[in-house]
Amino acid sequence: QLPLVESGGGLVQAGGSLRLSCDASGTTGVIKSMGWYRQDPTKQRELVAAIDSDGSTDYADSVKGRFTISRDNAKKAVYLQMASLKPEDTGDYYCNVNIVRWGSYWGQGTQVTVSS
Repeated sequence: QLPLVESGGGLVQAGGSLRLSCDASGTTGVIKSMGWYRQDPTKQRELVAAIDSDGSTDYADSVKGRFTISRDNAKKAVYLQMASLKPEDTGDYYCNVNIVRWGSYWGQGTQVTVSS
């Protein structure tokens, strides 16, 4: 089991910003892709943003232009800068890390609540 330490969630007003962090330094494996997923009580877990080892990124249409994903390969960390937050961004955000030959790992989740 790979410990992924997430931080940065919280309560913010609409229009505000938050920055999520995920620390995967507990692994000695080669990290390929890293990403963030969101889950609310009524939906399945869905991709918010992902970043591959070559720096290429993918975003959900709903967050394009507002969220930015980045990674620090030396620290084995991934970040999600969220701006212009909307109430529909509310949910539990999960860090996901894919490690070569080891598989996919999930963080414990961090809650983001955006009030209107």
